[in-house]
Amino acid sequence: MSSSESRKPAFLGLGSVLAVALCTLWLAVAGHLDLYINPRYAVFTIVLAAVAVPASIAGLVVVARGAGHTHDDAGPDDAPVARPGGSARLVRATLGGIAAAITIGVTVAMLVLPPATLSARTAQQRSVDSATLSNATGSGTVSLLGSESVDTSGYGVKDWAALIRQTTDTSSLVGKRVTLTGFVVPGPDGSFTLTRFVISCCAVDAQPVGLGVTTDGTVPDENEWVTVTGALAANPDQSADARIVIKAATVKRVDQPKDPYEY
Repeated sequence: MSSSESRKPAFLGLGSVLAVALCTLWLAVAGHLDLYINPRYAVFTIVLAAVAVPASIAGLVVVARGAGHTHDDAGPDDAPVARPGGSARLVRATLGGIAAAITIGVTVAMLVLPPATLSARTAQQRSVDSATLSNATGSGTVSLLGSESVDTSGYGVKDWAALIRQTTDTSSLVGKRVTLTGFVVPGPDGSFTLTRFVISCCAVDAQPVGLGVTTDGTVPDENEWVTVTGALAANPDQSADARIVIKAATVKRVDQPKDPYEY
């Protein structure tokens, strides 16, 4: 194998690291990094990307300089070096080209395309129900929600879904007033699920949690963001897994929040 061929993987690897690090810093500067990772990891991610940029550049320089000071594969006193066949070189070149194309494509997409949040379709694929909450969060944060002394005015969709899931006697929750914001996942018979994604680490592990909503008005369109004001009520559909739903007094269409996720 020639020296230039042997260094192609190094160039590709270091170039990929540089591209990802630059994209990460760009997302941080643009204020979009929290659409991909939990904010508690933002500082660590930014520092790591900032270190990776000069380190990968230095590595590229070292590899490039080394390529200019190599000797031939075999000198007059050396035994001939076995070279891989043409098919092996073709396979390596093809795989390298695919990897480079993927890296370039992802980099361009992150820089050019507007960031998008996870959708109702994704929520449906990952099962929008309170049972998924245990995979996204621990129960410690909501263990005291049943106490009357706890102020529930700041609770989001995740907190109420966790409380309903943990409460054995859900009749004690009936009548509690809530005002919650989320996006719409349509359901049957004039109902929908008010949904938010809960991120533990990054968007890849995001789990959808939601509360069923019944309304006498028109059900908003799929993926539309709404603020629902109403009271918790027993689910009229006795066959459903969800025991409690929100009986909506008002359903107001709103813009997507700056931070659409819960943590």
